[in-house]
Amino acid sequence: MTATPTVLSARALLLDMDGTLVNSDAVVERCWRRWAATHELDPDHVMSVVHGRQGYASMAVLLPERPMAENHADNARMLAEETADMDGVVPVPGAAAFLDALVSGGLPHALVTSADVALSTGRMAAAALPYPVVRVTAENVGASKPDPEGFLKGAAELGVAPADCVVFEDSGAGIAAGLAAGMRVVGIGPRAAQHGPTVHVPDLTHVRVEAAADGEILLHVA
Repeated sequence: MTATPTVLSARALLLDMDGTLVNSDAVVERCWRRWAATHELDPDHVMSVVHGRQGYASMAVLLPERPMAENHADNARMLAEETADMDGVVPVPGAAAFLDALVSGGLPHALVTSADVALSTGRMAAAALPYPVVRVTAENVGASKPDPEGFLKGAAELGVAPADCVVFEDSGAGIAAGLAAGMRVVGIGPRAAQHGPTVHVPDLTHVRVEAAADGEILLHVA
């Protein structure tokens, strides 16, 4: 990882949800550790794989011999289970102020999440965070992170070149997707540090957003 600069400039921000805006680790741990036990897999290994990916993609890594149709069916059940469980879902520190600065300033941003619409709306509501108007969810992509498709679609929706976007991510799969899209990545939280983001911060209290006169977004990284 490169040395943290004081300021990053961008034309748009692309925001992951889980681990970046919303701390849903408690739910993810409960659901995936139960899944691991059902399939007689090491739960710690399962947890090392699942963050950032869509469920079916995680299952394909963990159960490589299983038909993909079974992974998709299992993923639908997992999404329903996670959507029904909001216990312990809270905002990442600084997320509310960060999003408020983007919304109040009219600054271009999009949610790019591996969750579907039901899960993402539920978790953002549980964390009392505004749901971005522009979003790319599981329904909108054919490939899960670490494929860059989601971030490239987010940039296209906002009408901004990939090189002018900054991604906010917490997971290895998400950071890899952002970098593969040709974007700079702000890594959020403890998981992010080991995956080579452009810069890394403990949480969103360490990022201040400023609207520049020429339409650029300035990110002051503490």
